[in-house]
Amino acid sequence: MSEKLEEMNTLIVITEDNQEVECEILFTFDSAEYQKDYVVYTPIGEEHVDEDGYPAVHVSSYLASANGAEGGALEQIEDEAEWDMVEEVVATFLEDYESEDDDDELVL
Repeated sequence: MSEKLEEMNTLIVITEDNQEVECEILFTFDSAEYQKDYVVYTPIGEEHVDEDGYPAVHVSSYLASANGAEGGALEQIEDEAEWDMVEEVVATFLEDYESEDDDDELVL
């Protein structure tokens, strides 16, 4: 896992229409099977909350910049088997999160 990514609390996503969106990093993980790092994040701001009050949650693989430069690139997960693995990791995180504190809710 990229040490820089693990140390970050937020990241900036550039949308298709070239807008910058600040996002909170919920957690990161890596996969030896796919040899990738992943980041689970949610956009910050009321405009990213659905009608039930839940924020949009995204998962992407993360490629650190070459030569230790700041920044990196997010890539969509397109492989179905890889996506199944990601969903399992996120579900485990949610189970652990809910068992630690039943008063707080995080919904994906």
